[in-house]
Amino acid sequence: MTPDYRKYYFLEGYLEEVRNNFKRGYLTPEEFFCIVIWKANRAKTKIKKRLLLKNNLKDAVKELTRDIFKEKGIDKLTILLNKWGFMLPMATAILTVLYPEEFSVYDIRVREQLGSENVYSANKYFSEFLPKVKQTAKDKNLSLRDADRYLWGKSFYESLEVFLK
Repeated sequence: MTPDYRKYYFLEGYLEEVRNNFKRGYLTPEEFFCIVIWKANRAKTKIKKRLLLKNNLKDAVKELTRDIFKEKGIDKLTILLNKWGFMLPMATAILTVLYPEEFSVYDIRVREQLGSENVYSANKYFSEFLPKVKQTAKDKNLSLRDADRYLWGKSFYESLEVFLK
């Protein structure tokens, strides 16, 4: 049976299927790299090369995603940062897709909208950045994921207005 390739056209929509598939405890390389490409297509080759240093791609992705599946909260992020060498924006994008009620994508647009300083560690993400996104969600009556989208969209729109002047 031929897959329905339309699901890859709008990656963010497909990532809901990826999240549901993660309930099995791991992701396939195809599922994992859809998250990577959604966040930053330019990073996919570098991430692939880094994972291949650990193992073949299938086993590396399975190990990586099993590592975060079995941990809680901050430990999920710490594993991606310290064991797997991800930078905070990509690590939080992965976790946001898999746990949208617990994580928000650390993104420069969102950070600037929140008036936050640069954050580089899991502790600062949880103590300084994430609470501000959660407060926005509460203030705007949005889910955490929609607060993330709102802040990113506001930044995009403001940049567009400046460009059009």
